[in-house]
Amino acid sequence: MIRPEILRWLSVHGEVLSFAGVALAGLWLALRGGWVLLALGGIVALAGAVLLVGALRRLVFRRVVAAQGVVEVVEGAIRYYGAQSIGAELALRDLAEIRLIRVEGHACWRLRSLGGEALLIPVEAAGAAALADAFTALPGLDLGHVSQALRAVADGDATMRAVWLRRDRGGLT
Repeated sequence: MIRPEILRWLSVHGEVLSFAGVALAGLWLALRGGWVLLALGGIVALAGAVLLVGALRRLVFRRVVAAQGVVEVVEGAIRYYGAQSIGAELALRDLAEIRLIRVEGHACWRLRSLGGEALLIPVEAAGAAALADAFTALPGLDLGHVSQALRAVADGDATMRAVWLRRDRGGLT
């Protein structure tokens, strides 16, 4: 009943639309009159606006699945199961750097551990949007900077961008 391209767009932008609706509902409630409704509506609108900012920052991570493999983030570990490889796991506490690179025309996350092992995860892999929440646990990571780098590499404006380096290993975040 609903066109497939509209369903794909809604699946990517649904979170943003939901929180925008919460913020607008709070504004509507605040304008109904009276101090109680003004305060309650203001709180709801503020909560919706804060959630909307986070959703907008995560929006760049949400993409239509166009690459092979599945990403899981479980108990502080990032797991990638490739279609043509056995996959790998990297704990967030062992992460030394995050880079975005283009490999054969596709954007990929390059995660390197303290031991030097590297894990390549396609940006368009199933479940890759969960990396946004995992990365926010890293000290000093700026999700706005990550979003800008992801846009640049995914759109082909850049071939590599350093996103985060562990500070206690002599690098910069």
